[in-house]
Amino acid sequence: MSNASKVVVVTSGKGGVGKTTTSANIATGIALQGKKVVAIDFDVGLRNLDLVMGCERRVVYDFVNVIRNEAKLNQALIRDKRVETLYVLPASQTRDKDALDAEGVGRVISELKEQGFDYIICDSPAGIEKGAQMAMYFADEAIVVTNPEVSSVRDSDRVLGLLSAKTSRAEVGGTPIRTHLLLTRYSPAMVKKGEMLSVGDVLELLGIPLLGVIPESKAVLQSSNKGTPAILDETTDVAQAYLDVVFRYLGEERQHRFIEEQKRGFFGRLFG
Repeated sequence: MSNASKVVVVTSGKGGVGKTTTSANIATGIALQGKKVVAIDFDVGLRNLDLVMGCERRVVYDFVNVIRNEAKLNQALIRDKRVETLYVLPASQTRDKDALDAEGVGRVISELKEQGFDYIICDSPAGIEKGAQMAMYFADEAIVVTNPEVSSVRDSDRVLGLLSAKTSRAEVGGTPIRTHLLLTRYSPAMVKKGEMLSVGDVLELLGIPLLGVIPESKAVLQSSNKGTPAILDETTDVAQAYLDVVFRYLGEERQHRFIEEQKRGFFGRLFG
């Protein structure tokens, strides 16, 4: 069993902030560094992670089948065709959130650790109900995804409360879950106009370390539609931002980018 296995939950209080996109990109980015990574979709009933990862047609068995002993873990794991050390465990589209129980989820996570996965990325559903609590229950670390708007930040604050109180670590009085803030859909131009909270505002409100800033970009939607994580196309600013996040997460010093408005050069000003 790999003692180094890390269980990381990607969470937020609000829907539509980019959790699944973040889970797919971070899992892909870490796997590109040669680590063995699995991304688990906890969004039972909706299931989007397999779409974003481009493996939806290869889903035969799912997470709930494994929990219910209707399939072996290896039958449900889908290996990525682009990155050798990357796997997806899809959610069920036909069950409800009650299909997840702590005993079953714990058993699957233990089995993944025994199979030598370095990172187990848990893509949490939105909100604070059972599915989200199951996704965070066994976590060692949490990436809290937030948009720079008041309602999103307030919901993330509630999630931080759950992370400190309703996890297996909290129950045994163990080391608290390490939390990281990821700010998505950020637009320095809108911050300048006062239409969006700044990085400083969000950090002040949540009080957790900043892992990175992902700029607002069409590349996110385009990559989701193609079923290819954006991080694989290094020409986009989103890929650069997610690569920064991955390297920073793995312990490398990287300067924060995409926080300030880009100064346009002479030709940029000339041609608008």
